[in-house]
Amino acid sequence: MLRRVAMLVSALAALVIMGAAADGGRGVNDAAIMAEGYPATLSEFRLFADTARRTPAPRVTAYTLNTPLFSDYAEKQRYLYVPAGKTAAYDPEKILDLPVGSALVKTFGYQQGGAFKPLETRLLLHRASGWVAIPYVWNATGTDAVLKRAGTRIPVTFTDSSGRSRSISYAVPNQNQCKDCHGLAGAITPIGPKARNLNDGAQLQALVAAGLLDRAPADAPRLARWDDEAAPLADRATAYLETNCAHCHNRDGAASNSGLFFGWKEPDPNTRGILKRPVAAGRGSGNDDFDIDPGHPEKSILLYRLASTDPGIAMPELGRATAHDEGIALLTRWIAGMEPDGPAPR
Repeated sequence: MLRRVAMLVSALAALVIMGAAADGGRGVNDAAIMAEGYPATLSEFRLFADTARRTPAPRVTAYTLNTPLFSDYAEKQRYLYVPAGKTAAYDPEKILDLPVGSALVKTFGYQQGGAFKPLETRLLLHRASGWVAIPYVWNATGTDAVLKRAGTRIPVTFTDSSGRSRSISYAVPNQNQCKDCHGLAGAITPIGPKARNLNDGAQLQALVAAGLLDRAPADAPRLARWDDEAAPLADRATAYLETNCAHCHNRDGAASNSGLFFGWKEPDPNTRGILKRPVAAGRGSGNDDFDIDPGHPEKSILLYRLASTDPGIAMPELGRATAHDEGIALLTRWIAGMEPDGPAPR
């Protein structure tokens, strides 16, 4: 593991050097992050030293998540930026405490012609007044992205992980829709960069070594990778539900009135959906009785809604026009292996 940490630190240092050389040493436009308005183009933030190649600028650091949110099989390139002289603060439960002036950058796209073609980049900017979210849509040549506060739709044809060709109307959310997923207790907040979802055994330590994070305890929690066949099935399933559902289905989220909570450490099986009757699912129940019916995936409302693309039934409500076949297969195995009284297989 120490070798891996050293390799990650070297890679981070190389990216900083490359970025500094490519943009003449200007670095990120901190004023644009902190100002009230929004630049017309992504390049004005100078988050990328080379925008067309998406080469990160100094202190703009790539990161990955153990279990990411499914978004129509899109690939995502994630970066975080912490201003010079500041560090993010480790938190064992919540997202990393990123200081004012920080930014989270997520570019969505698909492989086309053997190369990654970016469609949109979503920014979360930590201003003095709090976090703000904003989408930018890439031009046809992939040289820059333009501000699209109203969102848009983009026709896309791609090949999914099983080799199946799919054509969808890809939805870039409008700025107001960002709060539907990123709203927590009435305020915009990041979702992904929690210590447990960043902790792959080396990534947190590399962030500390690069001066971007204050500490990385040896006992930091770790969320399972949903697609790791070597991990316990229940850990993979709960990781998938936390990432894809818990941003709304938590006690402070948009779906708090459902009484259905998918945090990875939720202690009450009924609150996690096992033998729980829906509060007000309407036709979203599919005429089934329980959110999770142990031993009966075919009668579980959870799977019915994950498999649907009907806007009045599908969950999550935003961010997908397709069903995630592999994720549904994982949850089907998990529910099928439950005993009738509810305990999940390990």
